[in-house]
Amino acid sequence: MGLSKQVEVRELTSVKSGMAEFYTPQSSHETILVQVRAGACEDLFVHHYQTDQLLVVRGNFVLAILQNRQYRYIPVSENRPAVVKIPPGVPHGAINLSSEPCLVVNAVLRHGPVNERDYRPLKPPFPYDLKAAKTALDLLTHPVRV
Repeated sequence: MGLSKQVEVRELTSVKSGMAEFYTPQSSHETILVQVRAGACEDLFVHHYQTDQLLVVRGNFVLAILQNRQYRYIPVSENRPAVVKIPPGVPHGAINLSSEPCLVVNAVLRHGPVNERDYRPLKPPFPYDLKAAKTALDLLTHPVRV
């Protein structure tokens, strides 16, 4: 069975017990804590033998996914706990439009040995649409009520 090339966003459910709220942890081979600096507009990364599973624990940012020569902007925030699963071979970068850094947990799934190119940034083939990224984030943090 081959790996999926589709990025998945899955909101997390929780169980409340007293004053605590418990969220289901992500299975992983390695867990990495990542800080996306304030005002960041990062280059793209492509992982060859790993799946990223990203969960924002402080702040928010927009994940730029490049597929079919188009960017898809996925907003993620500590206020709406969700895991974004990025399979191997999907170029992705981070945009933090906030004046505050964002803290992200990446529960990495390994599908083979670490490839040195996995952590080498790639220049985006065309600029990000920061207005579209901001609109996506605004819709997440201030949803339109109908």
